[in-house]
Amino acid sequence: MDPPFNDMYNTLFYKQITNTESNVPEVPFSFSVTAVVEEVELPVIDVSLLMGGAKKEREKCKEEIARASREWGFFQVINHGISMDVLEKMRQEQIRVFREPFVKKSTSDTFSAGSYRWGTPSATCLRQLSWSEAFHVPMTDISDNKDFTSLSSAMERFASESEALAHTLAEVLAEKLERKSNFFKENCVRNTCYVRMNRYPPCPKPSEVYGLMPHTDSDFLTILYQDQVGGLQLIKDNRWVAVKPNPRALIINIGDLFQAWSNGMYKSVEHRVMTNPTVERFSTAYFLCPSYDAVIECSGDCPSYRNFSFREFRQQVQDDVKKLGYKVGLPRFSNHLY
Repeated sequence: MDPPFNDMYNTLFYKQITNTESNVPEVPFSFSVTAVVEEVELPVIDVSLLMGGAKKEREKCKEEIARASREWGFFQVINHGISMDVLEKMRQEQIRVFREPFVKKSTSDTFSAGSYRWGTPSATCLRQLSWSEAFHVPMTDISDNKDFTSLSSAMERFASESEALAHTLAEVLAEKLERKSNFFKENCVRNTCYVRMNRYPPCPKPSEVYGLMPHTDSDFLTILYQDQVGGLQLIKDNRWVAVKPNPRALIINIGDLFQAWSNGMYKSVEHRVMTNPTVERFSTAYFLCPSYDAVIECSGDCPSYRNFSFREFRQQVQDDVKKLGYKVGLPRFSNHLY
């Protein structure tokens, strides 16, 4: 069932790498897997007020969404319109497909070619290794699954309902910037938006390896449904904090594209997933992305970022990961030196 992490990355656990002995660049993240961090509860927002509340309640809800996006880059939503039946069915089907033998997951055409991923092929040190496996599926490919039709059905419903919620939240955030709220309906298309199912197996060396290494998301916003195991951490006030799981809520986080589009008003915050020595963790995420040719145009009279297409951004991220072993992201597109 588990990917062969130990066989593939065995040398990384015993290889002593130092800056003086290696040409591997230092990863620009705070690497302190064993550090004790404070557990916090993200802002919780009742988004049912956007549809059913009085005008005053709707405006208050919109401001809460914008404030959380400015101050945290992360928040939780309750009464979001996606039923627990949909979420639980998604979880059950996700567990079932991850229980398949590794050979079947890695060689079958469960989804499109390359959708199944595990570990970090480019890792040259433990700081670059992610102890996880995932199915990364564009929305247009969900129905292509021939072996797991019930999984496809669960994914399609989760994706469609997440898509609607994502557009609602994005339009609110655009409105609070006094920008066109129909930008997302016109530019975010199904073939570039995707669902990612994640599994984090128990790790024998949790003090040395991440479940998912520190990163920011390369999208407008992400909707995350996670189990109650915990492990998600993010940067708040220049320190790592652990996110307390909330069984009633979905987690929303701002991506790089929204930070650029909002001229830095909304924050794309670095986050990571920690490993667990005994318990596996599951999560499912929906990513709101524009078409590859969509231009991300920074708002304001003094833009912090130059205009760029989503295609250009993706290519730069891929080039950096291949060359450096990590993502640089938005600083590549800054109008200021970094």
